[in-house]
Amino acid sequence: MTRTKVADAADLAVQRDPIEGRRKSVTVDGLAHKYPVPNACRIGNLIVSGAIHGVDPATHIMPDDLTSQCAHVFANMKAIVEAAGGSIGDIIKMTVYLRDRDNRGPLNAEWVQMFPDPETRPARHSQPLLVGGPALVQCDFMAVVEDGI
Repeated sequence: MTRTKVADAADLAVQRDPIEGRRKSVTVDGLAHKYPVPNACRIGNLIVSGAIHGVDPATHIMPDDLTSQCAHVFANMKAIVEAAGGSIGDIIKMTVYLRDRDNRGPLNAEWVQMFPDPETRPARHSQPLLVGGPALVQCDFMAVVEDGI
């Protein structure tokens, strides 16, 4: 009978070290989370964001209306993907969380403005926004850039 060595915790830590050296946290001034969580993370040519809110990064105020929040969500998403070394053209998937999923007019207006060509738009999925607070919309995204860092 042949026995296979089972990895112990030290072996597993060594196996994870290559990821640690490749992973880069991205935090944008004015958009930093109140918790110790980056706005996005990048490994190689893949960028994945955390939750992006409709807050005004200059004033740190969340507008009361969906139209303004949508405008900030898209502007904040652009700032985050660019801080990670990408562009809006690199975004391949966007998930949008809406308080009222029947009110997509402001969301679609920003969507078409940022991604005007229907042949090159990223995938998009909408979910109910189930968090408390004043947010009416938030999103997250995945992007693939040309080359790794």
